[in-house]
Amino acid sequence: QVQLVESGGGLVQPGGSLALSCEASGTVFAINIMNWYRQAPGKERELVATIDRSRVADYADSVKGRFTISRDDGKNSVYLQMRSLKADDTAVYTCSAEVLDYTSRYRYYWGRGTQVTVSS
Repeated sequence: QVQLVESGGGLVQPGGSLALSCEASGTVFAINIMNWYRQAPGKERELVATIDRSRVADYADSVKGRFTISRDDGKNSVYLQMRSLKADDTAVYTCSAEVLDYTSRYRYYWGRGTQVTVSS
């Protein structure tokens, strides 16, 4: 089995910064795509950032220039550096990864999420 665990959420003031981490553990042979999603109360889940094995990244328009996604394949981890945070960034942030697991297939796994609250 594979588990994804996020960390780094919390309360931050508008304009502040926060860094999220997500580590995959278990039977992980390789990871293809890694993503960060977020969901605010009453809103649909939004793809915030994605990064592939070549380190090519893409972002939602709402976070371009403020968020940076990165990965460390040696640690089976993906990170999200968030800067110039706004109240609208308040949400539960969840990571997902396309993992080559014990079935010898690539399958998507999800973390449980971490709360990010931007408020003064």
